Amino acid sequence: MVSLGERCSPSGRAGDLAALSELDEAALLSGLRERFLSQDIYTDIGDILIAVNPFQPLPLYGREVSERYQSLQTDSLPPHIFAVAGRAYHAMLGRRGGGPRNQCILVSGESGAGKTESAKLLLQQIMNLCKGNSQLEQQILQVNPLLEAFGNAQTVMNDNSSRFGKYIQLRFQKNIVRGAKLSEYLLEKSRVVQQDAGERNFHIFYYMFAGLSSEEKEIYGLLDPSLYRYVSGQFGTQNVAQRWKDKYQEVCNALDMVGFQEQEQVDMQTILAGVLSLGNVTFDPEESNGPVKVSEASKGWLKAAAGQFGVQEDELLKCLVCTMSVTRGEQIQRFHTQQQAEDARDSIAKMVYGRVFGWIVRKINELLAENVDPEVELREIGILDIFGFENFPVNRFEQLCINLANEQLQHFFNHHIFQMEQAAYKEEGLPWETITFNNNEPILNLLLAKPLGLLSLLDEQSAFPQATDKTFVDKLNSSFKGNLHFQPARGHVLGFSITHYAGKVQYDARGFLEKNRDTLPGNVRGLFISSVTPLLSVLFTATVSRTGTLMPHMKAKIIPGADDKFNSTRKQSVGAQFRHSLMVLMERLYSANPHFVRCVKPNSQKEPGVVDNQMVLLQLQYNGLLETIRIRRDGFSWRPFFEEFAERYAILLVKPGVSLTKESCLEILQSTELKGWICGKSRLFFKYWHQEQLAKCVERLERAAVVIQKVYRGFRCKKSYVKLVAELRAQAQSLQNLAEKERRWHLALEAEAQKRSHFPVPMPRKRHPQPNPHPSDKSQQLPVPRPRSKLKESTPFDNFLDPCVPHPVLRTEEHAGEEAEMRKIRRGATLRWFRETQAEKVVQDDGAFPSWLYGMISRREAENLLHDKPLGCFLVRISQSQPGYILTYRKVVRIWIMKIWSTPC
Repeated sequence: MVSLGERCSPSGRAGDLAALSELDEAALLSGLRERFLSQDIYTDIGDILIAVNPFQPLPLYGREVSERYQSLQTDSLPPHIFAVAGRAYHAMLGRRGGGPRNQCILVSGESGAGKTESAKLLLQQIMNLCKGNSQLEQQILQVNPLLEAFGNAQTVMNDNSSRFGKYIQLRFQKNIVRGAKLSEYLLEKSRVVQQDAGERNFHIFYYMFAGLSSEEKEIYGLLDPSLYRYVSGQFGTQNVAQRWKDKYQEVCNALDMVGFQEQEQVDMQTILAGVLSLGNVTFDPEESNGPVKVSEASKGWLKAAAGQFGVQEDELLKCLVCTMSVTRGEQIQRFHTQQQAEDARDSIAKMVYGRVFGWIVRKINELLAENVDPEVELREIGILDIFGFENFPVNRFEQLCINLANEQLQHFFNHHIFQMEQAAYKEEGLPWETITFNNNEPILNLLLAKPLGLLSLLDEQSAFPQATDKTFVDKLNSSFKGNLHFQPARGHVLGFSITHYAGKVQYDARGFLEKNRDTLPGNVRGLFISSVTPLLSVLFTATVSRTGTLMPHMKAKIIPGADDKFNSTRKQSVGAQFRHSLMVLMERLYSANPHFVRCVKPNSQKEPGVVDNQMVLLQLQYNGLLETIRIRRDGFSWRPFFEEFAERYAILLVKPGVSLTKESCLEILQSTELKGWICGKSRLFFKYWHQEQLAKCVERLERAAVVIQKVYRGFRCKKSYVKLVAELRAQAQSLQNLAEKERRWHLALEAEAQKRSHFPVPMPRKRHPQPNPHPSDKSQQLPVPRPRSKLKESTPFDNFLDPCVPHPVLRTEEHAGEEAEMRKIRRGATLRWFRETQAEKVVQDDGAFPSWLYGMISRREAENLLHDKPLGCFLVRISQSQPGYILTYRKVVRIWIMKIWSTPC
């Protein structure tokens, strides 16, 4: 492992990539790749730490490692997340050459890059440094399951993606942590009502379905999860359900630890169940000049939602289908269209969930701030774990806000790097001049300027009830015509494109106005304040700050008649709330000394030891690291130490035994006739083109290296090709053998089926004949109907009546003969039908027929067999008249008979 203090060849294995001779995309990727494959997941670029997710546990965070990084001087140690925590902690105490000052650590990266884990490690090391309140540390770490359950969700890129940003402020008195505060930013509330393909709702809904018992689900009014539209009927496998069940128990433990009362937990889960029920309410198209109506199939869901919210069903219905407003003292009722009713339903669901989440954050802050003395001046270390730059196939309002936040952070990043570079020049005693760099302030002005910024225009359009997403896009096209960073969408696409610092992003403008308005029907607030569910009343009584968070320990002033006047135009839009929260965040960051941690996801398959170069490069662009390289190039981008430069370019002197000294470096530079470089105290400073000129001097050696590489790579490719051809041939032969084997198997099956096509027909089951008590008398008497009495010595397999009893003669012998012949023909046809189509289906594995099948017997014989049997006994016989079965069933008064013409299962 190469430590920070060691300087090696420019192969990229140095701990600080900013010290490489070649600082471009190729060198950066090569350095990160080589270090990652050697399990060096941390790399410095100046004062910026790059953390590559290893997707496997590594022995990098034990007690011994933590103690090594607790010293003030860590320059001789390899890059590590603990080193960032140590620099921030000692700088906060004023031990790094300056006075005590608040610090902040910015952790960024795309979903699945390891931001949350990095934030945990930073917090752990800071607690180890101050040796303070370990209980507070455990409390902060234990509320993580709670935040993840309500703020994380499965996306196409990450199964546990944070859908909100959080900023944790650790407050210190001298060197001991005394409290903490959590701030949340831009919860993705739209996920409650809509998820893209392959994504899920917030984890808590699935945890509840998996973790609640049947009795608890009945209490909360929860049914099968496949019935709910807001969770898209997705639930997962049994293993996933068990994992969710365990997660639900963690959430319950966190709720108890934070201090939530039992009734509060019950109310919270009942409200969440109400959100799901509300999502199943649908509407029928409105009639002419009439209100929209709730569909007949969803009236039960409306009733369930009203009960779970603790409000009257008719009042909740009014909030969905109409809007009440007051104009000049007169109440005006406006009926909704079907789309407006659906928007009102979704808006209520989003608002309720957002307030539940804000209430949870407020309760957490009440616990973490209980040991803070307000009269004592405290220092802070803030840890920002926020979403990275996003550019999806479909980008919506949420992506615009997220990318706006990243634009602000990139501007802050550039400002900080600019200052740090000037400090480096001053330290080396360079006569430096102002460095110019690509400032992204024009993009920020495009988004945030007043009154003609994008968010201002969005608020302006949101204030007009008749405005649509199309009018908003038209307004943007006319306002930003000619702006280099704005581009209208082509064709009939309702959208626009913005060229951000990390690239061009095309936004889908559909839903921008509705999401920005976050329309809450006018009388909903008053309805929920009067709810019999205490928690719901508290949530809508609390005051909402300018940043969109719930104000602690405060209640809104209820004015008579104000409930009817409450509508979306009288509250701040989502864009305005996010702009204010971002402004507060930037004020905190600018008042502190920043430290940067850029998390990188090496591959999308979450495989250890695998690096996708294109994916890593894309993330470096989103994190702004390539922009940092450009800033470095505009200054003195190449800053090798004397030893490094002499070792690499000693060959240019064409003599052996060149010493690695400052004098040797000056001799090499004089031989090349380069101009514009500067010699510092310990290193040389070059412009980027100096490397190109020096490259020409060693071009001959590079050509030789290219020839060697060409021959070697050709050999490797040929070897790989031969191996691949052999594998393909073997695979083709294997497939051919498999096909032949399958063909033979099908032939065997057909032969076996043909053999089994001639199954025997079940013969009637006979019984023992009974003696005739008066044979001579009966031969001279006319036949009379035989009473259905219990037969002596009968068995379930008797198939014939007493042969001694003569059959009644009701017709002539000619007619009887014809009828007998017809019966014989029908019986033969039925037997053929059974043998050809039914025998194989009803025969058992042992070759016998089931006990309930009594063959071809008459109705009288079937009745005699069931005459003395218990109620419910039955048998099935083959019809004598036509193909089919007849079921004979023993009831209370008589024997019940039913024909079955379909094939039995």
